[in-house]
Amino acid sequence: MANQVHNHSIRRQGLARKGVIYGLLVILGILFALPFVWLVSTSLKVDSQLFVMPPIWIPDPIKWSNYREALNYIPFWLYLKNTLTIAIPSTFGMLLSSSLVAYGFSRVQWPGRDVVFILVLATMMLPYQVTMIPLFIVFRNLGWIGTFKPLIIPSFFGGPFYIFLLRQFYLTLPMELSDAAKIDGCSEFGIYYRIILPLSKPALSTVALFSIMAYWNDFLAPLIYLEDDAKYTLALGLQQFQRQFGMEWAMLMATSVVITLPIIVLFFLTQKTFVQGIALTGLKG
Repeated sequence: MANQVHNHSIRRQGLARKGVIYGLLVILGILFALPFVWLVSTSLKVDSQLFVMPPIWIPDPIKWSNYREALNYIPFWLYLKNTLTIAIPSTFGMLLSSSLVAYGFSRVQWPGRDVVFILVLATMMLPYQVTMIPLFIVFRNLGWIGTFKPLIIPSFFGGPFYIFLLRQFYLTLPMELSDAAKIDGCSEFGIYYRIILPLSKPALSTVALFSIMAYWNDFLAPLIYLEDDAKYTLALGLQQFQRQFGMEWAMLMATSVVITLPIIVLFFLTQKTFVQGIALTGLKG
């Protein structure tokens, strides 16, 4: 009888602990969701409701035409095409180059490997503002300013953060797989292509999601390298809602919602693989 009472007490404590944790998570989730809720709410308001106090969370009337007007205010579909033209090949280049470099740092033994890897990681400490001017000079001398090349081609040389993530994941894969493949006569590239890549889908999905989000939301690099309005991306297009004597806030928020939704949908579609990839990249040093 005493054991039953004790077990019942333990279960109650466990349920109470879970209730507190879930309650805190719900509160934090609401707090994190508030900015997006406010974004959607503002995108549906008439101008007279934008800056009233107390703020109006549920617009009345709901002005759905803000979305139509916003997409017509700027050449949205042209900017979408430009953004995808940059984001898709850049993401592919980042996956290809980072996975190859990470394979060399994790599965191939060569003199000075760890020292070079530390140098690669050290480049992460350099902020973009430090390398911005030297890179601009290099691309200007190459004649790439005003084209998509400065935004796409550097991705084919890898990213230190993505190299680190993939290296950590590759280290969790048994070396016996590579040894067995070598005995069967498989080359290093064959091991990378036939064995490592198929086993690395969670980590590659994580890198792909991070990469496409970065290129989708990038504002500074297109602002520096693109000169023609016809080549602007969606991030640059948002600044066109700023007029000389004001800002088209409702249309700006409506366009921001449209730009944000694909990333949210992509995350939910790949959430399981994304979480699995993040969890597996730090298991081994």
